[in-house]
Amino acid sequence: MQMTMKLAAIFSDNMVLQHDIEIPVWGWSAPGDKITVEFSGQKKNTVAKKDGTWSVKLGKSPVSCEPREIRVSSKIENHQLAIANVLVGEVWVCSGQSNMEWQLMNSRNAAQETANANYPNMRLFTVPKIADINPKQDICSSWNCCSPDTVAGFSAVAYFFGLEIHRKTGIPVGLINTSWGGTVAEAWTSREAMASDPFFKKAIREYEDELSNPGNTVNKALAKQKEWADKYDNKDTKNMGEEKGWHKPVADIADWKEMNLPATWQSTGHNHSGIFWFRREVDVPATWSGKDLTLSIGPTDKSDVTYFNGVRVGGISMEQRPDAWCTPRIYTIPGRIVKTGRNIISVRVFSNMHAGGFIGTPNQMRLIPVAGNNETPIQLSGIWKYKIEANFGLIPAPPPPLRGQGNPNSPYILFNNMIKPILPYGIRGAIWYQGESNADKAKQYRRLFPLMIKSWRNAWKQQELPFYFVQLANFNPIKKQPYENAWAELREAQAMTLSLPDTGMAVTIDIGEANDIHPRNKQDVGLRLALPALAKLHGFKNLVYSGPTYKSMKIEKNKIRISFDHLGGGLVVHGRELEGFSIAGKDPSSPKGSSVASKKFVWADAIIEGSTVVVSSPLVPKPVAVRYAWSENPACNLFNSSDLPASPFRTDNWPGITK
Repeated sequence: MQMTMKLAAIFSDNMVLQHDIEIPVWGWSAPGDKITVEFSGQKKNTVAKKDGTWSVKLGKSPVSCEPREIRVSSKIENHQLAIANVLVGEVWVCSGQSNMEWQLMNSRNAAQETANANYPNMRLFTVPKIADINPKQDICSSWNCCSPDTVAGFSAVAYFFGLEIHRKTGIPVGLINTSWGGTVAEAWTSREAMASDPFFKKAIREYEDELSNPGNTVNKALAKQKEWADKYDNKDTKNMGEEKGWHKPVADIADWKEMNLPATWQSTGHNHSGIFWFRREVDVPATWSGKDLTLSIGPTDKSDVTYFNGVRVGGISMEQRPDAWCTPRIYTIPGRIVKTGRNIISVRVFSNMHAGGFIGTPNQMRLIPVAGNNETPIQLSGIWKYKIEANFGLIPAPPPPLRGQGNPNSPYILFNNMIKPILPYGIRGAIWYQGESNADKAKQYRRLFPLMIKSWRNAWKQQELPFYFVQLANFNPIKKQPYENAWAELREAQAMTLSLPDTGMAVTIDIGEANDIHPRNKQDVGLRLALPALAKLHGFKNLVYSGPTYKSMKIEKNKIRISFDHLGGGLVVHGRELEGFSIAGKDPSSPKGSSVASKKFVWADAIIEGSTVVVSSPLVPKPVAVRYAWSENPACNLFNSSDLPASPFRTDNWPGITK
């Protein structure tokens, strides 16, 4: 059967080409077929190889907002293709795990941001999530013009990054979102790069031995998974609350307690998985009586069943869709059950592991008529009544699935499936938000992350490819005392990667959320990622693109003076006094004159003196080391005058707790 000529999926209507570089165009056709590619007055010819592949390189094109066509024709069968509405601007690959994947519709001010997202010269492309050990050469996707209809499900960080570039420069921006929640950096690194490092070469050999000789590995993994499932995998098989009438307006709720929503129930002291019921009474105005209403409660982690006046009006389960845990619930209430005055909303939430409850934002929780653009919505955030249907106890994470087919955390599998198919598409650079899944091996990340970046640069044959990344945000409860922790070590590994040329880091230590690993403020994340691109690539020379970063320390008797780079006009404190600094001194049990440090940190006093910070504590008369923001969720408030936060750091190099 003769192959019909086609282009790679990355070439579709509404695409953006990278300006001022040679533009690769490629596809497939019958061997020996003569292919002609035309664009903007250029005409390039080539011949399909024996394996059916063909490629050409168009010459450099300047930035252009004028919609044009790419025309491709083949001599065999006289087949022709036309790609319409093509712009020339700036193209960025946007990758990482769930905080990069996180959709605009789940972010802060989602409704307003989505409604305002009418930017026809911004274009969006999403690479499908595939983890196949035998990857295909191409994918199934296409470009979309940025509009309220197309942006809601797109990466919020990528969108806000691209929007800042577009607004500041006026040039067209193409964004390629290729991300997958919960994934490790090894999955995004090329096999060739990993094989070049002795440590990862061994890891690859072990992984490939597993694939070729599954035997005991498979049996042991299956046994562990079965053991976990038998003990912990609670199924949602019976709705006991509904049987007891908890959904009905007449239910007796005298013994129900109160919870301020949105929140996970773990954050309110219920340290277990299970099934919770929530109820809220709303006072519906007479003008709404008998009208269809839109009920929005934001995402509920994980499955829900929602009722209005005792009638089931919606529900999404993890069996129906794997992303149910983060999918906003928006249900239509039929007018026949809507009455004036007292109405009851009841929500049953099932969560068999990790967090559970309402994980959206207050603005997502509201009730309004379906055709109520001019109506004031009833806000549903705040105090709800709740009762526990089932307590599953504290559920440990399940054993990891077998590496290989279908497992996105297998070495190089996402590079092969979600990076290679867009190679060698012309791009300006890459942005990256990942690290949570590698935190337990933060020390290893010091070599892995630069290796991954180099593997991308080698793949695109651009050794100076700009690569900007997000340092992990603050997360989890604030601890009372300084302590060793993996997230601080992962942030350090990220900061160390700035030693690579053409890199930049967005510090987000001030905009995370203690109770949610997915902060809703993606606007500031995207903006901070855009700052180095604007400053380094677009001529905004006076733009401050980084908060203060540690430069050096000097011991001055009972104090330590810290110097910084990226002062941005000067150091400032957000608040009355500096927080987040800890200090350690010599071990009092060591011989006189010894420089052995106790490695015991205590909170320190810190003051700004000019372009430095002086750190001390009466408990540490002979200090040797300082740490700042060295915690999963530190109370820290050092900024520069450009309102960018200082990056966490430590002055010591003592062994950490991670591999």
